[in-house]
Amino acid sequence: MLAAHAALALAAIAVAAVAAVWGGVSYRRGRGGGRVLPQLLALAQTLLIAQVALGLLLLSDERRAADDLHYVYGTLALGAVLSPWLYAPREPRRRLLWFAGATLLAGALAVRAYTTGGAA
Repeated sequence: MLAAHAALALAAIAVAAVAAVWGGVSYRRGRGGGRVLPQLLALAQTLLIAQVALGLLLLSDERRAADDLHYVYGTLALGAVLSPWLYAPREPRRRLLWFAGATLLAGALAVRAYTTGGAA
């Protein structure tokens, strides 16, 4: 299960990076995200939420991370990815920027979680 947690982390980081960059470029060009970008942002959110859930399963099995900061970064990444659902404005273009920015932040926090996660 630890290998799945590490593999899912890499997938979540990669998808978050692609979604955030694509969202930022779409915002700068004054366009909507099209049909694929919202799905990609949702995939990034889903992967990060699944990553936290898998981490909680590992924790319940008493498989702890080497550094307690791993839990802080994981929790902050979860909060970042969920925050646009509460705070993003209704206007579609600005809402896209919020989701892309939050995904970028969540991806960066996931990188930090990955670097602090070594097996104990």
